[in-house]
Amino acid sequence: MGCVESGVVVRSGVVVPESELAWRFSRSSGPGGQSVNTTDSRVELSFDVASTSALSDVLKARALERLQSRLVDGVLTIAASEYKSQWRNREAARERLADVLRDAIAPPPRKRRPTKPSKSSVRRRLDAKKRRGETKRLRGRPDL
Repeated sequence: MGCVESGVVVRSGVVVPESELAWRFSRSSGPGGQSVNTTDSRVELSFDVASTSALSDVLKARALERLQSRLVDGVLTIAASEYKSQWRNREAARERLADVLRDAIAPPPRKRRPTKPSKSSVRRRLDAKKRRGETKRLRGRPDL
């Protein structure tokens, strides 16, 4: 999965076009070398989830609900500054965007079907507890 030149592939059938991505570049913080103050290697990738055409209405609603805490005015921003190279940071940001969106639009998990333990398993558990209790009782001081 991941990235192609025409956009970011989230999953089969869902591709965010390059035209909907907004890039910002700045200088990375932290230690560096001679080029630390001259290269804009930190990357911020912004994607407007609220007004995208890449997601169907159902997927968009699901993404907006699940990413609610990460969105600012419906826009998801991902920063990448772990590499010295701007190009590698761009790739990392694209991958991270794909991962976040993939998790956000995933279908909800199936409901748990409640089950009861079988009678024999309950009996085995209670018998084991009685045996354990008896063992511990026998370790105590004998009554005088």
